[in-house]
Amino acid sequence: MKNTGCSGSRPTLLLIGSNGQVGWELRRTLAGIGDVVAASIEGECGPVIDLMDPDALARLISETKPDAVINAAAYTAVDKAEADREIAQRINADAVGEMGALLAKTGTPIIHYSTDFVFSGNLNRAYTEDDTPDPLNVYGETKLGGERALLESGAKALVFRTSWVYGARGANFLLTMLRLFKEREELRVVDDQIGSPTWSRMLAEMTSMVLYRVLHGDLDLDQVGGLYNLTGAGQVSWCGFASAILEASGLDARLIPIPSTEYQAPAMRPMYSVLDNSLFQETFGLSMPDWRLSLTQCLEELKR
Repeated sequence: MKNTGCSGSRPTLLLIGSNGQVGWELRRTLAGIGDVVAASIEGECGPVIDLMDPDALARLISETKPDAVINAAAYTAVDKAEADREIAQRINADAVGEMGALLAKTGTPIIHYSTDFVFSGNLNRAYTEDDTPDPLNVYGETKLGGERALLESGAKALVFRTSWVYGARGANFLLTMLRLFKEREELRVVDDQIGSPTWSRMLAEMTSMVLYRVLHGDLDLDQVGGLYNLTGAGQVSWCGFASAILEASGLDARLIPIPSTEYQAPAMRPMYSVLDNSLFQETFGLSMPDWRLSLTQCLEELKR
């Protein structure tokens, strides 16, 4: 690894999936701690990476020689994944395992993101890292496969399980609601699925703070590497989240809470997928803000 001290050169950080809602925020937060090589699947900026091609992944890592890799790429179309299992498996699982195998050879650290959808939602308490996953859909199955493949690869890895990610960019619940509030007078929103909304910017900020300490030797991934929950604090239903968005935005619409049985979708969702962040807080001394505060800040940014 390059010298990353005060008098040394800046570390090279390979960000895979730089155009997604988390990747977009990571481009900003990571710039403060290193030189970011932003690789995207779509190719809006920086090198293009085809995660369907194992050779392309190996070439990118060989050419960039990163000091750390942050993988924010994922197949996140939950319903579409039911019919696209092969593609979801390749991007969410197989490619992640290959990253781990490649980086294990050089001792290069990698940070990767997983999801609350690895759980069925049948518990009546927040899930910890020790709870046994039991995904209900292809998306959850493939994300679980990816985190397991990475952690078994021998790479110096951190896997952050997160949930209900939203932000000012990309396809997410917040932006969908803001659009629908302007288009419709009445919206029916599921009210019996409970989770923790997570602002993509806060996720990126936490990632960068942890990675900075890893690169500067304050954290030894041989000791603290592994799986951690990392979500916004607190919990709410989808309808409750929509109500908070409506109130904070100042728009006018009527929300009708409905049960999941009235919202037919190809993929099943967990009814309760709140994650316990205690291990992350105890290990790194950091905590995510309450989801309500993050939502307010995100909406203020959108207005600006």
